[in-house]
Amino acid sequence: MFLAVVSAVFFGWALGANDAANVYGTAVASDLVKFKVAVASSVIFILIGAVFAGSRVLETISSLSSQTVFTAVTGTIAAALTMTIMTLLGIPVSSSQAMMGAIFGVGMFQGTADWSIFLKIVVCWVATPVGAAVGSFFLYRIISIVFARIKTKPTQNFALKIGAIAIGAYGSFALGANDVANVIGPFAGIMPVKVAVLMGGISIGLGVITFGKRVMYTVGKQIITLDHFAAVIAVLSMSSIVWMFTLLGIPASTSQAIVGAVVGAGFAGGTKDINLKVLKKIVLGWVQTPLVAGLFSFFLCLLLDLVIKIF
Repeated sequence: MFLAVVSAVFFGWALGANDAANVYGTAVASDLVKFKVAVASSVIFILIGAVFAGSRVLETISSLSSQTVFTAVTGTIAAALTMTIMTLLGIPVSSSQAMMGAIFGVGMFQGTADWSIFLKIVVCWVATPVGAAVGSFFLYRIISIVFARIKTKPTQNFALKIGAIAIGAYGSFALGANDVANVIGPFAGIMPVKVAVLMGGISIGLGVITFGKRVMYTVGKQIITLDHFAAVIAVLSMSSIVWMFTLLGIPASTSQAIVGAVVGAGFAGGTKDINLKVLKKIVLGWVQTPLVAGLFSFFLCLLLDLVIKIF
């Protein structure tokens, strides 16, 4: 059980370090919200989302393949290693992709992988950035009409700052509610759900505090240049689609959602200078993440199984 806790905390830390960028990256990079404020808000509302709504996605994740303590630990370590590598490279990848790939790698080792569920999740991965981009585009066009009625610049700036913090809190809540299942999903039935959810939320928060800054600037500045209004709209679109998938019990990718939302808001605002090189790097990371995590978990299972048989 000790090893299970350590591996889950490791993955939760890696998730927080990477996925914090998805909520506040645009606001921090555009100097709308200070990094310390973003971190504090993220940690608080990720924990609230994890504790009060973190059980919704558990059933989907736990149904991918049957788990023992051995396979749960192996899959979680594989997913955490994948997330850590991508974070060090500054690539905003998907924690749900890392965990789904790892769990499926374990399932292939056991011969219990459910391809039908996995294919449904893959379809959602494709729909997430597209839906976020479309949502961001139309939210920008609609809300900009209301925003234009605020006549003075100081009032506009104040409204944007408050909006960025409030919407970021909503996004952090949605992230905690959806992504904590990625941390504790493999351990469903192995440890008490309330304890696991709390542990997952705290470990995600630690990742935000200790290592969340680097990926924030990849998301916030390197894909496309956003003004303050577009930055807030992007987070609103991302948060909404992640929460929608959470209500449906589907493990969504906050990374994919925010990248799609950033592109949609940028185009709606008339910005066409998208950095295709960075975008290709991110999309390639999306493809690589489940593959790398799946291979890691498959070969870790083989290796540990061999060691156990020898000794």
